[in-house]
Amino acid sequence: MTVRTIDVRERVMAKNDKLAAGVRSLLQQHGVLALNLVSSPGAGKTALLERTLDELDDRIQMAVITGDVQTQNDAERLAKRTDKLVQAVVTGGACHLDARQVKTALERIDLASTELLFIENVGNLVCPASWDLGEQAKLVVFSVTEGEDKPLKYPKMFQEARYVVLNKIDLLPHVPFDVEKARQYALEVNPDLQIFLTSALTGEGMIDWYRFLGSAVAENSAE
Repeated sequence: MTVRTIDVRERVMAKNDKLAAGVRSLLQQHGVLALNLVSSPGAGKTALLERTLDELDDRIQMAVITGDVQTQNDAERLAKRTDKLVQAVVTGGACHLDARQVKTALERIDLASTELLFIENVGNLVCPASWDLGEQAKLVVFSVTEGEDKPLKYPKMFQEARYVVLNKIDLLPHVPFDVEKARQYALEVNPDLQIFLTSALTGEGMIDWYRFLGSAVAENSAE
């Protein structure tokens, strides 16, 4: 008797990659820069986006897609900061967003009047590393409360990312966290990472973050 093995995961991933390519093409046609924000739960992705919307909403045309396992809480928080539609994706237990969900969410977003799309992924540093959503870049947010060795514990995510935001630096006087060691570990895993130090709570370091976003949007538009 012949046994036939079907790698379901491989087929699912191939379908996702095809959808992601379509999403990427759609975003490029409209000149939209898309950043996929990934982190562990509680690293401060939503707070970072809240402050960014507060400061840049009148300068950059931004849209947001948020992913959460069970609630729309993050989307509701962000919707208070902008008059643009914030799309919530509730995964129903899944530990990551996929390209189909992003493609569906984009159907409600006016891409013609969007320059920058934030995709706030589910809080997880394992699953989202393997799923292309059609973004131009992944951006890891981690905080000083999580330990300097985060890049070593989750190397694939940091390898797949182009940017890192080390958040909650206002807590440095109160936690045993070595910023230089964290930077060293991140660059060991991926020497090409661009790293930002921020406090979404106090605003420390956010100016560099805003300048980066402005430059990235302008560069993307020029292309």
